[in-house]
Amino acid sequence: MDVLPTPVVIVFVFACGAAVGSFLNVVIYRVPREMSVVTPPSGCPSCGTAIRWFDNFPLLSWLGLRARCRSCKAKISIRYPLVEAAAGGLAVLTYFRWGFTPTGLEVLIFAWLSLALGLIDLDFQILPNSMTYPAIILGLLFSWFGGYTWWLDSLIGALVGAALPTAVILIYKLWRGVEGMGWGDVKYLAAIGSVVGLRGCVGVLVVAATLGAVVGVGLILSGRGSGKTALPFGTFLALAVILWLYAPPAWFAWSPL
Repeated sequence: MDVLPTPVVIVFVFACGAAVGSFLNVVIYRVPREMSVVTPPSGCPSCGTAIRWFDNFPLLSWLGLRARCRSCKAKISIRYPLVEAAAGGLAVLTYFRWGFTPTGLEVLIFAWLSLALGLIDLDFQILPNSMTYPAIILGLLFSWFGGYTWWLDSLIGALVGAALPTAVILIYKLWRGVEGMGWGDVKYLAAIGSVVGLRGCVGVLVVAATLGAVVGVGLILSGRGSGKTALPFGTFLALAVILWLYAPPAWFAWSPL
C-alpha cells in the first residue's frame, strides 16, 4: 500500500482540524450561555437564520461570503475563521511532533479544549465545569495509555495544579478581602497538571502569570486599566499551556523543576 504524500496528509489533517475549529466556535458561543451544542443547528447570531450546508465550510465560507451573513448581511466576526485556522494549525503541529499516537491525540484534544476555554474566559470570565472536569479526566486516563506523562506525574500534577491557585485564593482573600482568582482557574490548572505533569504545571503557571503581569502593566500604562482591573487568567493559562506543549523545549529550560 502506497504511503500518501506528506502534503496531502498535511492538507487532510489541517482540514479535519479546521472542521473541529468550526465546532469549537459553537462551543465558545453556546456553552457559557448554557445552550445545547447540538440543537438547534448553527445560525446567524444577528437574524437567527440557519446556516446552509454550503455556507458551513471552515474558512472558505467566510471568505466566499465576504464576512457577511447571506440573509441579513450582518458582519461575521473574523474570530470564526481564526479559530478554525488555529484548530487546523494545532492539528498539523501535533502531527509533525507526535504523529498519530496516543500522546498526539491527548495533546491535540487538550489544545483544542484550551483554545475554547481561553476564549470563553476572555468573553465571560468563566471556565465552565462541563469542560474543565472532562479535561482533568482526559489527562488522568491518557497517562495510563501512553499519554504525555505517566500516571503518578499526572496525578501529582493535578493535585498541585489544584492546590496552588487554591492557596492563592485563600491567602488573597485573607489579605485583601476578595478572591484573587476564580475557582474555574483551580479546576483548569488541575486539568493542565493532569496532562503535562508537575513540572509542566508549575512552568505553565509561571508563564501565565508573566503574561498576565505584562498585559496588566500594559493596560495601566495605556490608561485602559488599573491595579483593580480583573483579567481573565484562564486565557493566559490557555495560551501558556499551548506554548508549553508546542514551543521548542529549549524555551523552557529555565523551568524550576
